[in-house]
Amino acid sequence: MFLRNLELNNFRNISKFYYDFEKNINIFIGNNAQGKTNILESIYFLAITRSHRTHNELNLIKSNEIYTKVAGVYDDDYNTHTLSVLLNEKGKKVSVDNIVQKKISNYLSRLNVIMFCPDDLEIVKGSPSVRRKFLNIELSQFRNDYVLLLKEYNNILKQRNEYLKQKNNAKFDRTYFNIITDKIIVKNIEIIKIRYDFINKINKYLENIFNDISGFGKLEIKYKSFITEQDLEKENLKEIIKEKYNSLFMNELLQKTTLLGCHKDDFKMFLNNLDITEFCSQGQQRLSILSLKLAELEVFIKEKNTKPIILLDDIFSELDEIKKNNIINYFKENVQIFITTTDIKDISENLKLKSDIFIVNNGKVNKE
Repeated sequence: MFLRNLELNNFRNISKFYYDFEKNINIFIGNNAQGKTNILESIYFLAITRSHRTHNELNLIKSNEIYTKVAGVYDDDYNTHTLSVLLNEKGKKVSVDNIVQKKISNYLSRLNVIMFCPDDLEIVKGSPSVRRKFLNIELSQFRNDYVLLLKEYNNILKQRNEYLKQKNNAKFDRTYFNIITDKIIVKNIEIIKIRYDFINKINKYLENIFNDISGFGKLEIKYKSFITEQDLEKENLKEIIKEKYNSLFMNELLQKTTLLGCHKDDFKMFLNNLDITEFCSQGQQRLSILSLKLAELEVFIKEKNTKPIILLDDIFSELDEIKKNNIINYFKENVQIFITTTDIKDISENLKLKSDIFIVNNGKVNKE
């Protein structure tokens, strides 16, 4: 994939920006809070339709403005397409080739990006909900039917929780409730199968990548679910899951919420069979996350036959020269990369020669 151009209007501290990108590597240099990260965030927003930095998307709109718009033209393996996302207080409107899409699922998975940023440590240190969010976002890029599947699951989950919250349990219709439970069981199986498959694909590449970058250790991801991977092979899987739900029925009535399901699943990373959250240094944790993202890049290339756009937000300052070079060596030919840094010295001379370099100052972007 190649992002031909990017156009911003009222995005964060950037009033207007337009540029036709010519090279595969583009480096944005600037002090903190000048707007360089906003460029990468806007590309991420164009691809994912959400920010990686804020839950309140209205924060993306420049102060004293009523909207923000991000648009871009990109090449995939076959054609050139135009994408745009318009955001205001009324909501979000997404378009593909100037045609408004009624469903986000019809928009996602077109422009694939992989973001590397300092906040990635939260994937290790944060709550299970942080890891589920990461997994859901990456899978929504990998296959657009996953978005619809997740939406269907959440709708059934909401319906089930609302029924559990009925004030008068004397009117509780167990037959109707079982029908809802049967529906959520089917969606659980579909979603968890996809998640296990994606994790297995990442694990195919993860150990070798981590060894190449760090020089030691067996790194792997383990998905944590109430359904094991072995369970998925059983013919009576639905009955097994139904028994689990039935055993929790009284507790769910008391707590008025669904206690079982893929909305509570998690994944953990292990280095030499030790949980990296508890037993590894922050440096090892950071290298583990970098390896995870690079393994994801391999999955997109080998399994989806596409090369995502790479967004590197100020990650080189914390790495020594050897690890920087090891990471750069993993980026394949013809992969487009956008890099931010506060100090050009963090970037090797060889990389700078291949790059277009931009100076960012107070929301203004100028090519060097």
